[in-house]
Amino acid sequence: MNERIYIAEDEAGIRETVKTFLESEGYQVEDFMNGDLLYDRFLEEPCDLCILDVLMPGSTGFQITKKIRDISSVPIIILTARDSDIDYATGINLGSDDYFTKPFSAISLVMRVKAMLRRVQLDRNGRGQETEEKVAFGDISINRKTMKVTAGGSEVDLTPSEYNLLLYLAENRDRAVSRDELLDKIWGYGKDIETRACDDTVRRLRKKLQGSKVKVETVWGFGFTLKEE
Repeated sequence: MNERIYIAEDEAGIRETVKTFLESEGYQVEDFMNGDLLYDRFLEEPCDLCILDVLMPGSTGFQITKKIRDISSVPIIILTARDSDIDYATGINLGSDDYFTKPFSAISLVMRVKAMLRRVQLDRNGRGQETEEKVAFGDISINRKTMKVTAGGSEVDLTPSEYNLLLYLAENRDRAVSRDELLDKIWGYGKDIETRACDDTVRRLRKKLQGSKVKVETVWGFGFTLKEE
């Protein structure tokens, strides 16, 4: 296992605990006291996953997330001491892939990291094997090669999680897809992991598709499906 992980967290105890647990799983881990140091290091040598605290000296985790997302689709996990829907939505909207509220279990975080990196590896192994470069449904067009999405005639700027979610729903447009399946296929999470990542990503995706005739509909108590008006 050669994946490299960067952690930015100003609380030394949390930073060292997470680093120790991740290193015990075979990951290469570099830790930083603030996000600016992590970002400078990322420009020198990109990593495979970032873990960012929200409140740190200098730039916030949200600001660093935006800067990284402008140049990379690397998975990003946000850490915060506040269990706030606004914080969660902000992180997801800026491009983070998931969110942990302090205090949290280091073991749970490691499980989440392993799932994310496993998903990335599966995507890499499967890339180039697709028979169709474009997927279309209604007025939505998805280019797998360029990851460009248009809806209602306009290009839509999606985060990696939003893009993967829309692509999976489009590929399975003839049926409803369960939350558990989406968490497994998009994030790589098992049923034992509690996360709001799926529902919040759907919520953000709906807002970005407001100009389209295609809607992400909820199948109550189950999951989601794409429908054309």
